[in-house]
Amino acid sequence: VNSIEIPVNLYKSYSMYAGVPDALVQWWYGHNAVAFFLTTPFLGLMYYFLPKAANRPVFSYKLSIVHFWSLIFIYIWAGPHHLLYTSLPDWAQSLGTVFSIMLIAPSWGGMINGLLTLRGAWDKVREDPILKFMVVAVTAYGMATFEGPMLSLKNVNAIAHYTDWIVAHVHVGALGWNGFLTFGMLYWLIPRIFKTNLYSKKLANVHFWIGTLGIVFYAVPMYWSGITQSLMWKQFTPEGILQYPNFLETVTNLIPLYAIRSIGGTMYFVGVIIGVYNLIKTVKLGKLEADEPAEAPARAAINLPEAGETKHRWLERKPVQFALVATVMVLIGGIIEIIPTFLVKSNVPTIPSVKPYTPLELQGRDLYIREGCNNCHSQMVRPFRSETERYGEYSKAGEFVYDHPFLWGSKRTGPDLHREGKKYPNIWHYLHMQDPAQISPGSLMPSYAWMLENDLDISTTESKINALRSIGVPYPEGFGLIANDDLMKQANEITADLQKNGAPVTPEKEIVALIAYLQRLGVDIKGEMPADVKGVK
Repeated sequence: VNSIEIPVNLYKSYSMYAGVPDALVQWWYGHNAVAFFLTTPFLGLMYYFLPKAANRPVFSYKLSIVHFWSLIFIYIWAGPHHLLYTSLPDWAQSLGTVFSIMLIAPSWGGMINGLLTLRGAWDKVREDPILKFMVVAVTAYGMATFEGPMLSLKNVNAIAHYTDWIVAHVHVGALGWNGFLTFGMLYWLIPRIFKTNLYSKKLANVHFWIGTLGIVFYAVPMYWSGITQSLMWKQFTPEGILQYPNFLETVTNLIPLYAIRSIGGTMYFVGVIIGVYNLIKTVKLGKLEADEPAEAPARAAINLPEAGETKHRWLERKPVQFALVATVMVLIGGIIEIIPTFLVKSNVPTIPSVKPYTPLELQGRDLYIREGCNNCHSQMVRPFRSETERYGEYSKAGEFVYDHPFLWGSKRTGPDLHREGKKYPNIWHYLHMQDPAQISPGSLMPSYAWMLENDLDISTTESKINALRSIGVPYPEGFGLIANDDLMKQANEITADLQKNGAPVTPEKEIVALIAYLQRLGVDIKGEMPADVKGVK
């Protein structure tokens, strides 16, 4: 669903959705990618390998069933908690929050089920590195799945969103839950496949401790920097003005924490190398028996219900029916959240002054995406005094109706850019892209000097305009045929201004298109009409 796009050519396409609907669809998928790629499959691995490694039965089979069905039903609703205080309709934000809080129950049910499986076997954890990996993995799962619902509370989200706190939260899950469970599983499985013992328990223990410390040294600085960022962004003086009006101050203060994070990441990576080495040596110690003889009793009829069999036990033996029921459970939340956003027009109020991008601005926007600018810069001013003071008017849903795809972002390594248009002259952007440090001393942003040298590919302009027309952007019929004329006219105007200020630039350079796009951001609702798109209403 999230990947439905209209092709421009072999290498370029545009999302079928724009603005608010696109944000909802992409985060509906993005959050559920975590659910169905990084959570439920790994829970299945936990329920199989943890009892094997501990030589203990699963604590509660019934709890695992409740865990599974409640998890897949509730998880699908939670995506909008990534979009709190944005232009997403309040009802969708509230649904995301409510179901995110509900997620604590099944998530912690699974964690408790995993840890209680070790009842009577905790003495083994002291000696067995495999169980150490699995215990920390399950604990990290519990930490991450408690923190996620807490971050969906609006008062917490207002502090944490767009900061490094989210980076810490994600990596506790990725490094602790997914990473450690994977290695615990491999340390148990590989020796059995190759009929040998693990090459070195000592190396496995070294891997465990250096990996655990790596997670700590990675996550703790990011929690610290996230809280620091948010407090600095929101701090006012007694006179009522921003304490840190220059966004760069919040970045330079965090450099030591980023250095500590890099140490933690390096430690974790060293642990991975040690683990891979240990597993390779284990493989070389043993021998794979490709055609292992096996015996099994004659296959009994399994379609008949057994005495006292529950309905769920019957369902487990029916893969097609099981898949259909699971699909229905998953689709309910997605349908209820997504369809009204598309069908109820009041969810995205239109703004008459908002016009489609000009051809040059459209090309500039694609360059902005190509260079990954949206990874460090958001385009969503939230309705907080600290943000409207820093950036300007808060963002409206109707401003994004022609944004294919949406670029609201999820991290502010640099400042928000939704009100960047006309804030600085063209020459400022030219020099900033050439060498950010010459405009903002101490800036960590890399140079994009090649954009001053590269020629803009305008051969795609017509096909881009036609593709966007086909999905509802109101360019007039036949506009694609004259789009490059319009593009060059606007490019010449920007180039003339740059040359007047001493920039050695020509109209066909990529930097001109990028400047056109940046100067367009946020100006539509300021009463400043954007560059003319002939015939657009």
